[in-house]
Amino acid sequence: MENELEYRMIRLKKAEELKKIGINPYPARVKPPNPISEILSQFQTLLENQSEIRIAGRMVAFRGHGKSSFAHIEDGSGKIQIYFRYDTLGEEKYSLLKFLDIGDFLSVSGKVFLTHTGEKTVQVLDLALLAKSLLPLPEKWHGLKDPDLRYRKRHLDLISNPESKRIMKIRSELIRLTREFLNSRGFLEFETPILQPLYGGAFAKPFTTHFFALDRDLYLRIATELYLKRLIIGGFERVYELGKNFRNEGLDRFHNPEFTALEAYQAYTDYYGMMDLTESYMAFLAQKIKGSFRFTYQGEEVDFTPPFRRENFFEAIKTRTGIDVKTASEDELVRYCEEENIKIERKNLPKLVEKIFDEKVTPTLRQPTFILDYPVSISPFAKKKEGEDGVVERFEFFVLGMELANAFTELNDPIDQRQRFEEQLRLKTDDFVQEMDTDFLEAMEQGMPPCGGIGFGIDRIVMLFSDAPSIREVIPFPILR
Repeated sequence: MENELEYRMIRLKKAEELKKIGINPYPARVKPPNPISEILSQFQTLLENQSEIRIAGRMVAFRGHGKSSFAHIEDGSGKIQIYFRYDTLGEEKYSLLKFLDIGDFLSVSGKVFLTHTGEKTVQVLDLALLAKSLLPLPEKWHGLKDPDLRYRKRHLDLISNPESKRIMKIRSELIRLTREFLNSRGFLEFETPILQPLYGGAFAKPFTTHFFALDRDLYLRIATELYLKRLIIGGFERVYELGKNFRNEGLDRFHNPEFTALEAYQAYTDYYGMMDLTESYMAFLAQKIKGSFRFTYQGEEVDFTPPFRRENFFEAIKTRTGIDVKTASEDELVRYCEEENIKIERKNLPKLVEKIFDEKVTPTLRQPTFILDYPVSISPFAKKKEGEDGVVERFEFFVLGMELANAFTELNDPIDQRQRFEEQLRLKTDDFVQEMDTDFLEAMEQGMPPCGGIGFGIDRIVMLFSDAPSIREVIPFPILR
């Protein structure tokens, strides 16, 4: 910390000295530069034509040799060496180098050449300071290694760790590709309220805030489902939203209280249609981002060649535990959890079934797998499966032990939906209090077409395609303890 303050004082002094000689260390404008990647890709042509170019970026290395000096400058597309000569720049311009530090932003113009070692270089004919850095960058070779510091000071992490920048670029590209995929299939993107008078669409504890103008509590949304379904009722047949949801719950490798979700709804289809959509979407991402259906995540190969594996929810539990949860009593499930050292917080049948599935089935799902046909008690918005009592048309999509998506043949019977809401309220606990959304029920009573719906966890999908071990690596600014 003392060294950092000392560096800051030295650099502040340089900034003041620049002002005294009439140079603004933070000018408002710069002539448009050429991307460094463009200079590197067209280097031979620029060399043969002796074309003058202009680049701008952060100086990340500097070494002076009397009347000649070398530096490296980096922009968002790449890095290149630049060369200063006293007899080319003249005394006034060359004297500016003494005011420069690693971390400063520069604009330089010049012509390219190859050094005797073959390094592509720009000989500087003119330079300008664009922004004076007052604090030093992380140490050149080791960068920022402490995970907590990396997340708290993400700007430094991105400057010093190319891997972090690579992950963020993949995130941006994946989100762009997601929109491209859905738009090409006739889906319309909408924005629904983040502040909601009632929260719903999932089992989760919300964040609460207060709107002073109306003197009422509002909630940050836990899902976009109920508003997107209103759009389906209103006549839009393919809709989606890509945005933030908020759940007032824990932090771990797969969970952040603020996360990015994709929800999509399509009229006149069902959960089989959503399976087809999922296979196409994941295969599309694999081809576009990885160039192949097969790639590795944390050393384990995964294959996104359609069709994906499918397994029944009840059979998945039975084959791994020997328990038929369709007929097992609450006491039997509690006893099983105790014997297997499975921690349980709520001893009601739906939560026990979910917990056993999470502990015994989820970790075994390595290749892309759809788990189908869930208990109605844990799926309040899914349509019941004809001919199977207590079962709904729902799937969850898993890869390498991660749940990436949740989908339903959406419930469009307003009477059944009201009964499901009433059952949810009957099971409520102190940390899960949810009111019945009568406005949504009224909208359903206007008539809702048959519909398939799905929600994807975008952050987890970015983890997969960027080979990141934790959700905190793929969220630019994660919540920290």
